[in-house]
Amino acid sequence: MEMTQFFPVMIAGFAAAVGFTPITRRLAFYFGVLDQPSSRKVHQTPTPLLGGLAIYSALVLALVFFSPPFYLVEFGAIMAGVTWLAFVGFVDDRNGMQPWIKMSGQALAGIVLIAAGIHIRLFEIDILNYALTLVWIIGITNAMNFQDNMDGLAAGITAIASLFFFVIAVQEELSLVSSLAAALAGASVGFLIYNFNPASTFMGDMGSMVLGFTLAVLALKLDFKAPGERQFITWMVPLVVLGLPIFDTTLVVFTRLRERRSPMLGGKDHTSHRLVRLGLSQRAAVLLLYAVCVGLGLTAVALSKASTEDGVLIGFRLLVVAIGAFVYLEYIYVRRKRS
Repeated sequence: MEMTQFFPVMIAGFAAAVGFTPITRRLAFYFGVLDQPSSRKVHQTPTPLLGGLAIYSALVLALVFFSPPFYLVEFGAIMAGVTWLAFVGFVDDRNGMQPWIKMSGQALAGIVLIAAGIHIRLFEIDILNYALTLVWIIGITNAMNFQDNMDGLAAGITAIASLFFFVIAVQEELSLVSSLAAALAGASVGFLIYNFNPASTFMGDMGSMVLGFTLAVLALKLDFKAPGERQFITWMVPLVVLGLPIFDTTLVVFTRLRERRSPMLGGKDHTSHRLVRLGLSQRAAVLLLYAVCVGLGLTAVALSKASTEDGVLIGFRLLVVAIGAFVYLEYIYVRRKRS
């Protein structure tokens, strides 16, 4: 399987996002779907909040018209989940929505995947696999929602992660994952042209939930033809590719629980905000986090080919670095709040 056969999907996603985003900006102004400035946000002026519609439309267009044929049940379930969460996100962007209602919507999308046979296969008891799949879908979807806290961050992280998913999927000859990752990368980069600092439009929850759900599906469908003793290592691959949103979500939830705040309420306590407090500009903080994502992606590619012993060593080193970064960023956050 050659990478080049999926380039039309990627190019279509990119071109569609570039073309659709200016249209969604005008629609956002016309219908008043704007993100208003507040004390917990970094932007200073009302900003269009329908970029997610451009991402969703570009993703679906690229997959429906430019992808090779797939197993219809799985593809239909993925498209149904993406469409449903795009709708849920639009309602949230337009009218607001309680966190538990959004999470219920995400769970429903996960149930559709499970019904189509897309789920984790770690335990012998199916109900445990189904439960863990729902936790994964809800967790990664909300983790990407958390990343939409600074210009270009969520779209850039998604573009980098999906590109590495694409490379690994092509190596493993997984056509559905390759097409889905190619379309997602193209749509993310196309939208990023308008969303990078200073952003002229935001993706909103409609965009971040589409991105998060699709990345979660890519991880679920990343199937390695590996012997039993290497399965522990291959399970680490998607976790490493999505290491930054997982790290940031863990950090933010820990901080908010420690401060006896709801983890679902927004705030300037994300990794990106903490880097800005250390003296970086918003653009520099986002670029640094892009570099972290690239490093994690390269590590994931290495893990996909590593022996069991090398994989364990790589995983241990990553864990040590993550714990060190966690402790340092939390220490700096506490010290700055006390000063």
